[in-house]
Amino acid sequence: MIKQIATVAVYVDNQEEALSFWRDKVGFEVRRNESMGPAGNWLEVAPSGAETCLVLYPKSVMPNWQEFKPSIVFICQDIQQTYEKLKANGVEFKEEPKKMRWGTFAIFKDPEGNEFVIKE
Repeated sequence: MIKQIATVAVYVDNQEEALSFWRDKVGFEVRRNESMGPAGNWLEVAPSGAETCLVLYPKSVMPNWQEFKPSIVFICQDIQQTYEKLKANGVEFKEEPKKMRWGTFAIFKDPEGNEFVIKE
């Protein structure tokens, strides 16, 4: 039986810029950073203690990357605190946290324009 999700790919033009965003602004840790040759690295980042990692995958290695858009929701304990911290770190949000019947959420963008959700 499947017991967990190992990785989710996010396709990026610039792995160093993506790494800086996820490590320095969002606060994820680097789990793997191994060369795949001249095209780039296998680069995994994740929240501390998480079982699932994001793979910051070079678009140059995946010719049909446009067909694969991430749809990732990150759970947090205190959305307002998380929102304020990420915003102070320079993370761009589409709007302030919004309360819905199913929970409170906010959408942010990475430097590539991919959108991600934090949810409480």
